[in-house]
Amino acid sequence: MGRLAAADREDRLLLIGLPILIGVVLIGWIIWRAVADLDDIEARLLTPASVLELTWQHLVIVAVCTVIVVGTAVPMGILLTRGPTRKLSPPIMGLANAGQAAPVIGVIVLLALLLGFGFWVAVLSLTIYAFLPVLANTITGLKGVDRSLVEAARGMGMSDMQVLFRIELPMAVPVILTGVRTALVLLAGAGAFAAFIDAGGLGELIQTGIVMFRYSVLVSGAILVALLALAVEWVGRLVEVYTKPKGLS
Repeated sequence: MGRLAAADREDRLLLIGLPILIGVVLIGWIIWRAVADLDDIEARLLTPASVLELTWQHLVIVAVCTVIVVGTAVPMGILLTRGPTRKLSPPIMGLANAGQAAPVIGVIVLLALLLGFGFWVAVLSLTIYAFLPVLANTITGLKGVDRSLVEAARGMGMSDMQVLFRIELPMAVPVILTGVRTALVLLAGAGAFAAFIDAGGLGELIQTGIVMFRYSVLVSGAILVALLALAVEWVGRLVEVYTKPKGLS
């Protein structure tokens, strides 16, 4: 009980503290942008319209990758906890671990060399990178469901599908959502590398800052990517709190 209470207090602090931190840093950056002595290139790259467009591109990449990851990793996690397919769990988890262990920039560059540059290659690379947390948490969440509840449901005449959707998945939701939140934060941060293969996003500020030796642009890109990752973390925690089954709170 003490650990649960401590975890709840930590969640509340983060839910309140993260938006405050994001707001303070963002306002500070906006004030700096308004008073900074920038040259023509820096001023053009850091206009509100340019920053908003790059942020939108970044969010689209994250959203598309998240839909693909959740739409594939959760069903695969369910499949790997059913019947004979359980035997496939170790090799598939090993393959997923290898995919995440590889540096994300290496995966992106390798796939870009094989398949070409662009948005969908970046999506494929980032999806591979973010696949493991959702898959692993889905398997862990389903395996962690109290088997006595499952047996009791079957004793009441429920089919396997009814047990899965009425008992197992609702009980596993908090663990699965933790994996989704982890994947979202990974995608928000690693999404900056998409710019290196012409897929857009806030990474363009970082790339341009490096290539053109415009350190104000480079640092601005890094700050904005970090703020976006923190915002995604905050949204993920909100979703966890409001979708957690009441009996588990």
